[in-house]
Amino acid sequence: MDLLEYQGKELFARHGLPVPKGIHAATVDAAVTASESLGYPVAVKAQVLIGGRGKAGGIKIAKDSTEAREYADQIMGMDIVGPHGEGPFKVHELWVEAGSDIESEFYASVILDRSAKKLMVMLSRMGGMDVEAIAASDPDALVKRHIDPLAGLSLEEAREITAQAQIPADVADQVANILVKLAEVAVEEDATLIEVNPLIVNADGEVVLLDAKVTIDGNALFRHEELEELPQGADQDPQEALAKEKGLTYVSLDGNIGILGNGAGLCMSTLDVVAQAGGRPANFLDAGGGSKAEAIIDALEVITSNPEVKAILFNIFGGITRCDEVARGIIEATSKIGLELPLVVRLDGTNSEEGLALLGEAGLDNLHHESTMLGAARKVVELAGN
Repeated sequence: MDLLEYQGKELFARHGLPVPKGIHAATVDAAVTASESLGYPVAVKAQVLIGGRGKAGGIKIAKDSTEAREYADQIMGMDIVGPHGEGPFKVHELWVEAGSDIESEFYASVILDRSAKKLMVMLSRMGGMDVEAIAASDPDALVKRHIDPLAGLSLEEAREITAQAQIPADVADQVANILVKLAEVAVEEDATLIEVNPLIVNADGEVVLLDAKVTIDGNALFRHEELEELPQGADQDPQEALAKEKGLTYVSLDGNIGILGNGAGLCMSTLDVVAQAGGRPANFLDAGGGSKAEAIIDALEVITSNPEVKAILFNIFGGITRCDEVARGIIEATSKIGLELPLVVRLDGTNSEEGLALLGEAGLDNLHHESTMLGAARKVVELAGN
């Protein structure tokens, strides 16, 4: 679960981290009111789940109410494309923040290093650019250290990190304390990513978190009801939102072949084989073990809600999943949602003969049966027009 900047800053503030005063605004009028309340100058900031907003024109400094209204009107509704071509992301809400006099900028983050199975803190005296640029321009400027999962990050270790990063002595203790708190936030909130860029020193010599990029482990949200109830960005992928509502494991991709399997490993293998056959998968959808007919109907509703999908591949290996239940789901979905897209079905395992018999009796004109995974992949690629 990715948090918008204002949601991340509100999370930081609850943990006692220093962030600028700000007000969330869902309309242009609300942004102007917020600006008047905070006092000028203010930063009017687009709230989208992508970096590079400043370069894209999504962050502007307003010196008075006229500029506040002008900038809020410009930013609200604009499409922002990420630095690597991501998006576009449409702006539906703003964060109006008290202006900051920036004396210097640093970079700080706490990420989950999956290879080491530990959290890792990173710090650089070079803020304001992405971490890849820092590493490329001066690898020694980016200090990395893993955090002991039992002991956490001590203040002494944080001071060693700030010294190695050559953070100026007059603010080193502030930065060290912030690193300790960020590590605590990552653990307590089950975050897989916390990135602050820039971490600034203002004109008063105070170290302040000027940005907030936070990702929470979705599997841990049951421990954080207050986070689970946060509103999601309006640009959340519509298929992923629908799948979440239906309790399905779904990831959007950029192709035109819908994929439905049972089990993450089988789904991943199916994506690979479709790509090997020259096709482009439109999604990863794991209907899960023991899938019933209703789950198959839900899965097809999610897949077909993507207008780019031109054909669908079912790759089902029946273990605890019964192939006859999958077949019933396909038949019911075809009738219920008016499914006309070409369907390629591979059923193997528990009750596969019964399932294939049901599909044969249904006489679905758009259904094609293949006995092997590669054969099914080649067929669906052909039907999708790839």
